[in-house]
Amino acid sequence: MKLTAQQQAVFDRIESTRDHLFITGRAGAGKSTLLNHLSWHTEKQLVIAAPTGVAALNVGGQTIHSLFRLPVGLIADHEIEQPDNVRKLLNTIDTLVIDEVSMVNADLMDAMDRSLRQARARRAEPFGGVQVILFGDPYQLAPVPGRGDEKAYIEDTYRSFWFFDAKVWRETPLEIVELTQIHRQSDDAFKYMLESVRHGMVTAEVAKALNDAGARTPPEDGPITLAARNDSVTRINRESLARLPGRSMTARAEVNGEFGESAYPADEALELKVGAQVMFLRNDTGGGLDGQRWVNGTIGTVVKIDGNVHVDVDGNVVEVEPVTWEKHRYSYVASTKELRKGIVADFTQFPLRLAWAITIHKSQGKSYEQAIIDLGSRAFSPGQVYVALSRLTSLDGLYLSRPLRPSDIIVDADVQRFMAGARQGLLEAGEPAGE
Repeated sequence: MKLTAQQQAVFDRIESTRDHLFITGRAGAGKSTLLNHLSWHTEKQLVIAAPTGVAALNVGGQTIHSLFRLPVGLIADHEIEQPDNVRKLLNTIDTLVIDEVSMVNADLMDAMDRSLRQARARRAEPFGGVQVILFGDPYQLAPVPGRGDEKAYIEDTYRSFWFFDAKVWRETPLEIVELTQIHRQSDDAFKYMLESVRHGMVTAEVAKALNDAGARTPPEDGPITLAARNDSVTRINRESLARLPGRSMTARAEVNGEFGESAYPADEALELKVGAQVMFLRNDTGGGLDGQRWVNGTIGTVVKIDGNVHVDVDGNVVEVEPVTWEKHRYSYVASTKELRKGIVADFTQFPLRLAWAITIHKSQGKSYEQAIIDLGSRAFSPGQVYVALSRLTSLDGLYLSRPLRPSDIIVDADVQRFMAGARQGLLEAGEPAGE
């Protein structure tokens, strides 16, 4: 995709400076597009990492713990062991990119800082002199809170568990750059409603508009349900599949190497029937002259199953073949003194999942023309309602299983504090410093 002027300005700044940047923006602002462009076009020795296996897979990177060989759990001031190959790898990095940084806690951020200083023998420089570029939206995803002793340590050591309260940011500036051009929605009124929900500033008028739209009866052809709870998703998909006539067929994934079950990008055993509502899990790369036949998040209906799966997408039947997801790992090449990104495992499966329902969490990054939002008895995490609503391309596609209540709109107080403070010096993408 061609970059917008905003995205190009951020890319140019990353390439031409050593500044540490936090690139954020509302859902649909093009953060993933910019990150993908950076990955392919940078002139720097760049490494991409993410806090979870699935997130790392989505950006062709490596998990933070695997890249740095860090132990899982609280790291605190424990000694960090670094094998020679890890030390050499970390010495080669010009720029470290962290995607979904809102899921990274302050302790892990400081551990990355300490690891880089130690490996590069530049202990006086934050991140050992490496440029750090962070991508994410703290209004959408939060770090997993600690428990017990871990929680007590964090409360005694940090202002909050969030990445932005890591100690390293007391020594070096982290500048926020916000992408403001929204690509998912075109209606200004709906954009305004989403921004109100994002910041927890929902007026009675906004709430009425959302609830009035959501109170309509969903069409019978079954919009996808975005549910707050896993058990709701499992029940809806299981019951919907069972209601279809005929026998089900199961496709089993082929897994090579140490992929890690928690990072599986699709079901290991995919059960389907003709008539099943499915969602595509990645963009089409085999459209040929017909162009891209589907994108990640496209909804369709299975019409035939033979060696492959045939899916009706908006009246066009497409033949879907298994695809392979590759798990990568960075390594240091002594002969060229460069980084190499190699494949260490792969997972092959049809890029489909049952899609009468999906969790709000797993809907992250996807777009839907229609969806039923099921919050259950209550929304239970900050940003949950915003994530769900912002998947929709327009207000016309919104259906609510129950009306939104004021208690559903939860915004983390630390995020509000950080973003409010940052906005005093906030640069919109493409705006020169000092203007």
